[in-house]
Amino acid sequence: MSVTAVRTPAEYESQLRRYLYDRSEEGRAVRVGEKEVSERAEIVARYRDLFSREQLGALRAAEENASAGDERERLYRLRKTCEAGVVSAEMAEREDALENAVLAARIDFKGEELPIRSAQAKLAVLAEYREREDLGEVTADRSAEFNDERLEVLRTGEELEAEVSGEPDMVARNEEEKGVSLRELEAALAQASERSTAAYVLLRDRWFERLLGPEREHVPSSYHVAYLRRLSPLASTYTKDRAVEVCIDTVKRLGFDLESEPNIRLDLDDRPQKSPRACVIPSDPPSVVHLITRAQGGLHDYQAFLHEAGHALHYAGCDPELPYTFRNISRDHALTEIYSYILEAITREPEWHAHYFGLSDEEAVRNAEATTFLEALLFRRYTAKLRFELDYWARFNENGGGPEGYEERLTEATGIRYRADAYLADMDGGFYSADYLRAWIRSAQLRAYLVRELGENWWRSAETGERLRALFAEGTRPSSEEIASRLGYQPLDIGPLLHELGA
Repeated sequence: MSVTAVRTPAEYESQLRRYLYDRSEEGRAVRVGEKEVSERAEIVARYRDLFSREQLGALRAAEENASAGDERERLYRLRKTCEAGVVSAEMAEREDALENAVLAARIDFKGEELPIRSAQAKLAVLAEYREREDLGEVTADRSAEFNDERLEVLRTGEELEAEVSGEPDMVARNEEEKGVSLRELEAALAQASERSTAAYVLLRDRWFERLLGPEREHVPSSYHVAYLRRLSPLASTYTKDRAVEVCIDTVKRLGFDLESEPNIRLDLDDRPQKSPRACVIPSDPPSVVHLITRAQGGLHDYQAFLHEAGHALHYAGCDPELPYTFRNISRDHALTEIYSYILEAITREPEWHAHYFGLSDEEAVRNAEATTFLEALLFRRYTAKLRFELDYWARFNENGGGPEGYEERLTEATGIRYRADAYLADMDGGFYSADYLRAWIRSAQLRAYLVRELGENWWRSAETGERLRALFAEGTRPSSEEIASRLGYQPLDIGPLLHELGA
């Protein structure tokens, strides 16, 4: 077929499904360490006829001629996917080259040669504070060596996105796609962060002492965050070998049997090149959904498993009769993150700790408090990150952005020192930080709703599962803000979130 061949929207959607499946499976293989070389560019080349300017124009025309409602929304999402594909087709080789260079990079630590990803995973389990500091420093130094390449990929990609979309302003482009004002969102989040500061400082000081010990610096570096998130001093309670058993039983209490779910494929193995960051890859919802974790011991294994189980159940639970677009293509990630957060929130219930780990009531309350500390830490980090990214892109067209404000904002918000030269490695595409933060607000609203409707035992009620199942069936069609309305809240009502943060 000619590169300039143009498909109807129905034909395009069908072929897009095949492309996204192949690309997802390639990304999965690299992420889990089955492959050490990404061949994403070859897949993009194979489907290059999907992402031509002519095809984009045809989808735009179909969208403009469609009546309002689901059909127009479906065509909008197809058109935006085509836009992203046009950019990706031109960027794939550069992105592959960067990813392969990072995968091939090694650091030397105490005579051992480690891939960067293995070194990052090792930071979570090193018991000695100074060893983490040393490993973190050498790993961060090695990662920063790729900043020139990262910046070039970022700049080139942004230029292409601006040209293809017709919107030169990154912030305005993402606000239109997400259907929200990012500045209004940031203002509400900044208020929540400010109002919860006193509660956070109490938690931070208490848990820094318990987790990092007296040898810590007054403002510890970000190299210790993975260790903090693992709650490593409590690892003997939250053992690596029980994570799957406990999490599967936790989900089963809601009426979901992961072991009998044919659509969800679990990858729980530990491989040297496997990314330490858990994820779900929905290759073809609802029938092929991968749930991937890399357990290292500690409570974070349980939190990560439940978080990703929320994603997996959402994608695997969508109505197979929905158009493909409403099963796997969304305007952003804010909707599915609601469901990952609500399952992860179970680890903040003291009775969960008491039931599964044989803790006394006092111990259970204490350990549940640790999860509230981690939740507050991450919320504040992402709020500061969003503020930095908004400022970064506001000045990008004038001076190319730069790291100004990254170290200062994140360090002030968390009490943890972040390196200025880490800003590019920390830059998620499409303001993903905003999606996380919208989900933080919405998940707190959903939990408050469930408590109001079903009581404090919502987290072990099959009725909760039934209500979630009804939401999952809608796939990616609703927006996060539509869910707020159904729960009886305004989208930026931060009251339930403040309660979650202990304020």
